Amino acid sequence: MLEDIIIKVEKLSKIYKDADAYSVSDLSLHIRRGSIFGLLGPNGAGKTTLISMLCGLLKPSAGQFTIDGHSFASDPLSVKRCIGVVPQEYALYPTLTAKENLQYFGAMYGLKGKSLSALVDDSLLKMGLSKFANKRVETFSGGMKRRVNLLAGLLHQPKVLFLDEPTVGVDVQSKNAILTFLTEQNKQGTTIVYTSHHLLEAQEFCTDIAIIEGGRIIVEGAPAALIAAQPEARNLEDLFISLTGKELRDGL
Repeated sequence: MLEDIIIKVEKLSKIYKDADAYSVSDLSLHIRRGSIFGLLGPNGAGKTTLISMLCGLLKPSAGQFTIDGHSFASDPLSVKRCIGVVPQEYALYPTLTAKENLQYFGAMYGLKGKSLSALVDDSLLKMGLSKFANKRVETFSGGMKRRVNLLAGLLHQPKVLFLDEPTVGVDVQSKNAILTFLTEQNKQGTTIVYTSHHLLEAQEFCTDIAIIEGGRIIVEGAPAALIAAQPEARNLEDLFISLTGKELRDGL
């Protein structure tokens, strides 16, 4: 039986205006329904560009992709309806309360009335934020903002959730709460596409990974299998360094 593929990327490329090279080059990728897929790579490898195209924020220079059977080229609205996006930067209104933020974003997705209110209350409870529901987000710690940011992208129960560095800058407790919550969402059927520089976290969290370098995928598969195939690699961090090198990737 053929695997159930929810995201199909075929020969996708992106070159920015006046750029000397492609940020993403002739990239093909299939992501299994129900997986937690880690897209990993050094700074400037093309991760953000690829995710931005899949979320409909950037127009590809070439190639095509489908999400849940919908082609973005011919039916972008259907694609956007079935995805959730949680950016690394907080996409929240700081002067609104946590509850007001979630009600606002829920309304944007077409949710309303008592069902929206119940969903907001339940979501805040699951993330340990109920007692702060009526506090302004600008008063929150980084971990609390990160958790509200995550809930805002999940209220409409998307089939695919795109996450960009969901645990960056948070304490151990918030990190644990976020990953536990995401694991539960995945068990309920949400496919997760996740980027992170925390490679040991990705090793434990992801069912599948791809390492991208120079706008191309250089390896993909289950983390344990990829590590086992590299004799000198004890973990995903060792594998990553062996494939991408030790050269610093700092840049403007």
